[in-house]
Amino acid sequence: MINELQKIGQQVLNSLERLGRAQLFLSQILARLPSLLWRPKLIVAQVYSVGVLSLTIISVSGLFVGMVLGLQGYNTLVNFGATDMLGVVVALSLVRELGPVLTSLLFAGRAGSALTAEIGLMKTTEQLAGMEMMAVDPIQRVIAPRFLAGVLAMPLLAALFSAIGILGGHLVVVELLEIDAGAFWSQMQDKTEFVEDILNGVIKSLVFGIVVTWIAVFEGYDCVPTSEGISRATTRTVVYSSLATLALDFILTALMFSTV
Repeated sequence: MINELQKIGQQVLNSLERLGRAQLFLSQILARLPSLLWRPKLIVAQVYSVGVLSLTIISVSGLFVGMVLGLQGYNTLVNFGATDMLGVVVALSLVRELGPVLTSLLFAGRAGSALTAEIGLMKTTEQLAGMEMMAVDPIQRVIAPRFLAGVLAMPLLAALFSAIGILGGHLVVVELLEIDAGAFWSQMQDKTEFVEDILNGVIKSLVFGIVVTWIAVFEGYDCVPTSEGISRATTRTVVYSSLATLALDFILTALMFSTV
């Protein structure tokens, strides 16, 4: 019994120690971000890598999520004779919740895992150590541009997800179910608020971008320099990012809408 308690205590201490190193790592990244203003090509290249190359999965997912929302909303609202509100249901569901959350989960699975594997491979092949030997700061040259690119790309991808989702909802609701297009768009524009809905969704996606990218670059930088270590780090990135996204979504929603 005592040995089991000791193991649990040691695991807790190791987790806290690793969390502390992650926080110190984040502070080092933030301290080096201003220097990136003089090297915009690094940021553009990484935004392309983590953002543009994620457009396919984001676009396709957003389209089908919007179409499913249109179908499910119609099946519910038709019983109350409120099908004119389908535009509101689709838009608010995407802008407030599904857009930021699903984008973050997809981003973690596609771009986050790629960042971890890339940085982990650079560590395994001693490229990061080689940079240090040549007096090149690997955090400034490798980590910081990828972190900033992830933070910038996430809100843009979330906005694109929501926009394509709304178009998917319009495709089903107006073209397939033959609901009046004027009612669909007018109700959506009338009921959607910029600050309460759109801006809050942007804030969520920005927070998710910071956390997911932070986890991805730290796991890659801190991984055991072996093939198995990279594999485990990539798995941890997806798992931790997903859990962090869902937990932060609840906290942010509670704060934004004063439900608790």
